[in-house]
Amino acid sequence: MTSPVPPVPNEDSIPDTAGLAKLARLIYSGADPGPIIAELSSRASADPEDAGALMDLSMIVQLAGDRTQGLAIQSLALESSRLYRCVHGSGTGLRVLALQASGDFMANTPLDFLFDGSDVTVHYAYLPDNAALPAPLPDHDVAFMGVAESDANRDLLQNVAELLVTFAKPVINSDARLIVQIARDRLWKLFQSSSRVLAPRNARVNRAELTPLATNIASLGALLPDAHFPILVRPVDSHAGHGLGKINDPGELSAYLAASDVDDFYIAPYIDYRSRDNKFRKYRIVFIDGAAYLAHLAISDDWMVHYLNAGMHQSADKRDEEAECMAHFDDDFGTRHRIALGEIASKVGLDYFAVDCAETQDGRILVFEGGTGMIVHAMDPADLFPYKQIQMRKIFHAFAAMLERRVGNASHFSPNALH
Repeated sequence: MTSPVPPVPNEDSIPDTAGLAKLARLIYSGADPGPIIAELSSRASADPEDAGALMDLSMIVQLAGDRTQGLAIQSLALESSRLYRCVHGSGTGLRVLALQASGDFMANTPLDFLFDGSDVTVHYAYLPDNAALPAPLPDHDVAFMGVAESDANRDLLQNVAELLVTFAKPVINSDARLIVQIARDRLWKLFQSSSRVLAPRNARVNRAELTPLATNIASLGALLPDAHFPILVRPVDSHAGHGLGKINDPGELSAYLAASDVDDFYIAPYIDYRSRDNKFRKYRIVFIDGAAYLAHLAISDDWMVHYLNAGMHQSADKRDEEAECMAHFDDDFGTRHRIALGEIASKVGLDYFAVDCAETQDGRILVFEGGTGMIVHAMDPADLFPYKQIQMRKIFHAFAAMLERRVGNASHFSPNALH
């Protein structure tokens, strides 16, 4: 298979999009999405082939909470074009080609947030299931394998693996097979023999397999060896706690299944990871070229911790702790878990990925999940989270520096970029 060297298209022919970061900031700030939805709808109605308007409309509709309608609009956009351009700042910086899958915001690495404040131009190339590249491709300095792991994306990741090995330009996360290996039911296998990283076994099961357990006909050990109640149950490909349940006995499992309309689940043992003060702390750690960076620390009284429901906005004490952790991450958490973090970086093997994790009281890192689709952003209000702006710039700079090293030229980013 030869390296693809397609001709360069006319830049003016590539549909422009506002980008996920800009539209997400609008929603995150509490602004009414109605006016921009109306504007984009009007553009699309006036010109049904305005793929840029359709793609932005798809994004804002999904962000506003209508995933089904948003994906339907995305399908219309992709019928018109599989190539889109998002210009950050002056657009005079690095040129990045992002290989994408169709789908919602978890389908791909949310690169747009990582380039927030830069002068990067990103071309998003949406791949069909057979991984055929749109032709012609825009000129670019570096490519990024943006397709994240999911059931819907597994065939695409397998099909694109050979293409990336022979790609003409440098590719970040070039081994798509490694992305498949961080699925919930595979990630734990990387750390079975680790004494410093605890990654609980996750088993993928269907409703027919769970029902006998819920009715006391089968034992938990048949599905999840060496496990006992309580267990965690979640629908496959669910995120942000949607459908996640802590199940204490077969009766609760029966009630859970009765309330769910899905057929495929992950089950895992519940690990009590509360700290000595009885609070639960979840760390999102980003790995960039093997180095670990703290993206957020969420602190909660409840075991199901997510940043938006942990009360971080309401508690100055929690924010102070997060600020302290970010300021001293390298010489505190990072030093304490240096070997474990290095183990995670090396065993996962990707150039860029993130994990959600905790610290156990016996000093291990408890890994909940890993992936390339986790959002790392700088949208939190600066008046409440001034320290987050500093930390996000550090992460964004590290990401930019990795791209520059791969390109072999440090001139694409201005000294004042990403600020």
